[in-house]
Amino acid sequence: MARLGVNIDHVATIREARRGIEPDPIAAAILCELAGADGIVCHLREDRRHIKDRDLSLLRQVVKTHLNLEMAATDEMVKKAINVLPDMVTLVPERRQEITTEGGLDLSFNFDYLEEAISRLRSNAIVVSLFIDPDIHQIKNAAKLEADYVELHTGAYANADELNQIVEELEKLKSMAAAAAKMGLGVSAGHGLNYQNVVDVAKIPQVEELNIGHSIVSRAVLVGMDRAIREMVELIRNAR
Repeated sequence: MARLGVNIDHVATIREARRGIEPDPIAAAILCELAGADGIVCHLREDRRHIKDRDLSLLRQVVKTHLNLEMAATDEMVKKAINVLPDMVTLVPERRQEITTEGGLDLSFNFDYLEEAISRLRSNAIVVSLFIDPDIHQIKNAAKLEADYVELHTGAYANADELNQIVEELEKLKSMAAAAAKMGLGVSAGHGLNYQNVVDVAKIPQVEELNIGHSIVSRAVLVGMDRAIREMVELIRNAR
C-alpha cells in the first residue's frame, strides 16, 4: 500500500486570509497523524505566503511520522533545511506569481548547482526527492544527480478531462514510475490528486507515497480533518 503524505499548506492559506492565528497548521498536522496519515508535507516558499518559519520549526518538533519539506533549490532554503533537519526535502520549482506549483523541475538547468545542493542535504542525513514531470530525460538526470526519490508531477493526469487523455497520462505515469524504479530511485507522486482520481495512481506498483493537500483540506472544511484523512487512507489502502 502506498503511504499518504498530507500537505497542510492550505490550512496556512486559510489562516493567512485574515493574517491571524487560526486555523493552525500545527494542530492540523497532529490531527492528520492521529487519523492515519503516514507523513506531513509543507512548502516553505520564498515569499512565505502560507507556511512560515515558525510553522516549520514547530512541525519538526511535533511530527512523529515523516516530515517532508518542499522548497526551492536556493542557498537560503538549503541552509534552512540543514538547520531544521526534516526527514525529507523535495526540491520544487518556484515562481512568485504562480498560484501553485505549475510543473516539475527541469534538471538539465543548473545541473551543477542541484548536484551540490543534493550532496549537502544528503550529507546531513536528509532524504532528497526531486519533483519532476513524468519524462524519461528528467528521470535519467535525477539518477545522475543521485537523488533518493523522484516525485512524479500528476497535474496533467489530474487536469485531463477526456477519457483518452486521462488514459494517456496515466500510462505515462506508469511507465515513468517503472523506469525510475529500475534506475534505483524511490517513487512518489502528487499534484491535483483527489478522492475521484487517486485510486488509479495508487495502483501503480512502484509508487511508494502519494502527497495530497488541497483536496484533503477542502474535504476537511466540510466533514472534518479526521474523516477527510480516513476516507483518503481507505481509498489508497484498497487500491491494490
